[in-house]
Amino acid sequence: MGIYINPGNDGFRKAVRSEIYVDKTELIACTNRYIDTEQQFICVSRPRRFGKSVTLAMLAAYYSRGCDSRELFDGWKIAKSPSFLENLNRYDVIFLNMQQFLTGPENLGFTEYLEQEVLEEVLEEYGADVRKENRGLSDALKRIYARTGKRFIFLIDEWDCVMRERQESEELQRQYMDFLRHLLKDQPYVALAYMTGILPVKKYGCHSALNMFWEYSMTGPGIFEEYTGFTQKEVKKLCERYEMDFAEAGSWYDGYQFREFHHIYNPKSVVEAMHRREFANYWTSTETYEALKIYMDMDFDGLRADIVQMLGAVPVRVNTRSFQNDMRSFQTKDDVLTLLIHLGYLAYDSKKEEAFIPNREIAREFENAMSTGGWTEIVRVLKASERLLERTLSCDEKSVAEGLDEAHTQAASILTYNNENSLACAVSLAYYSARKEYKMIRELPSGRGFADIVFLPLPYCRKPALVVELKYDKSAESAVRQIKDRCYTQALEGFAGEILLVGVNYDKDSRDKPHSCVIERVKKEL
Repeated sequence: MGIYINPGNDGFRKAVRSEIYVDKTELIACTNRYIDTEQQFICVSRPRRFGKSVTLAMLAAYYSRGCDSRELFDGWKIAKSPSFLENLNRYDVIFLNMQQFLTGPENLGFTEYLEQEVLEEVLEEYGADVRKENRGLSDALKRIYARTGKRFIFLIDEWDCVMRERQESEELQRQYMDFLRHLLKDQPYVALAYMTGILPVKKYGCHSALNMFWEYSMTGPGIFEEYTGFTQKEVKKLCERYEMDFAEAGSWYDGYQFREFHHIYNPKSVVEAMHRREFANYWTSTETYEALKIYMDMDFDGLRADIVQMLGAVPVRVNTRSFQNDMRSFQTKDDVLTLLIHLGYLAYDSKKEEAFIPNREIAREFENAMSTGGWTEIVRVLKASERLLERTLSCDEKSVAEGLDEAHTQAASILTYNNENSLACAVSLAYYSARKEYKMIRELPSGRGFADIVFLPLPYCRKPALVVELKYDKSAESAVRQIKDRCYTQALEGFAGEILLVGVNYDKDSRDKPHSCVIERVKKEL
């Protein structure tokens, strides 16, 4: 067992011996399919806290020659796969955590230090098959393959650390990419290469420097959807085991969605919540809000309005294709939003090509970033939202209308009312604090149309549901009448109890009191 070559199974053994381990071993069946195929180069990018390193430890334990991992995998899902024994501990693995090579000796560059360290171990392991006067790591591996027929599986962690931590050094990035291409591309000794990081493969010009890689990212995870984070079924089991509220877990950590799996949870935060028996914002344990604020404050036209719109629970359209897969080559607001998707601050609906804030945990990060300046008006709206909810629950129509006027005034510098969708965004923002106890649903299908905004109380909240209908240059009374006529309350399946029908109208010609509000109480039986 070596440092870089065949590192063994200790890392994965530690993971499965932990109090909480969610079985993701079926991912191995996916990688087994791609050994010695045109798809053998795999780049899986994920945000921090999404289990990338645990996955690599699992793959190292499974493929590494020289250790016996059969008992370690016994009882886990992969053990039932037809390909399990076929590839178990059958390959020489080269495991590289690129972060470890960034702080090497001053007299050696990044790639020189990496090559020196790994080559030294190669010579120790395969000295009989390699001449010491070979020209480098790639040449040594070619000679090993020529003499023994041995092929290697490359596992690369933090592959993008150079792009993230040496953003200003374009030359170092190019050298690094050239090194990877020379090491991996068209080399007969490569059986599989699986690398992971936060960013997809960096692009240069109109071509990718590592165009042999098949990319699976937060904007297109492909067959790795299920292994991106925890699924709804997995989190439900954990909540039952630890007697935690499943609905509240979803409110805090759910929200990442893909084509097949529409509910993907942040795994690290779920595990921490279960261990501590408390739902809270655990994102800040590995990231600080200053990192998010840098990108929020970038001066791209429309970026601030898009962020406010997403805080108001309204998704925004994003073109993810122009992003250069680095952290400094920004040309448009779409590039910034795409980076935030890869960093996990935004979720992405690939069918609609829309981005949105996934959950309460991430919303808290946006709140924290806004609190330090530059977003004063929006912060005031958020702080006032709790008071607005109280006024609504007490059916104080006049005070609710005044609160909406105040929220509109504060947000006017960023949001402009020009249609009902803009009004919906502003009203959602004005009721921001309600999401602590309610699930907010925009455009809820009712069978006879769509209810504009529904606030459905979470199981632990004993407050009435809210059905909010918005009108633009009409009347609040007509909004309430529409809720009744179209039976919007019947869309609240499984809910029984008090419901507040809230009609809101915005009169663009009224400068003093543009909002009006009507609230009615009704009861719904199961």
